[in-house]
Amino acid sequence: MSRIAVVSPDSATPDQKALLDTIQSKIGMVPNYLKILAHSPDALKAFLGLSGIAEAGSLDPQTRERIALTVAQANSSQYCLSAHSALGRNAGLSDAEIEANREGTSRDGKAAAAVIFARALNAHLGEVTQSEFDAVREAGYSDGEIVEIVTHVGMNILTNLIGKATRVEIDFPRVSLQAQAA
Repeated sequence: MSRIAVVSPDSATPDQKALLDTIQSKIGMVPNYLKILAHSPDALKAFLGLSGIAEAGSLDPQTRERIALTVAQANSSQYCLSAHSALGRNAGLSDAEIEANREGTSRDGKAAAAVIFARALNAHLGEVTQSEFDAVREAGYSDGEIVEIVTHVGMNILTNLIGKATRVEIDFPRVSLQAQAA
């Protein structure tokens, strides 16, 4: 059971309703984690602003979903893992690729470098080694794309925290977390 009730369109303030309506019109639904964020319209606006900027970047949708999957699995965020498994499929990722992403890699060589780097960023809160940094650059990622990878990791950590802290109800097909290696 969610620790914070979702903001419903029926009970929303005018500011909350406008934000929820915008999300609904853009993606065809309002995921529950955004309904939680709607309790603070300013927090929701900030998240949507950063998300919009990140979506306009040069990383392709598949790589963005790969990053989200590896971070969600590493952080044991079942809500985000479920959401990004569905979104990853919609972006064209196969079940085998989603599984590889959850394990911290990819079946695509260049994407593997981004996923491995994202996992290292998450695990060490940005304190990556020079060799980890060099590996993502050597895979062909530009400085701008590296900044975008860092941005996506940060956004996904935020949504993982929201999902876990609030225990928001999963409104995507439920995906079970993998057991973490000791």
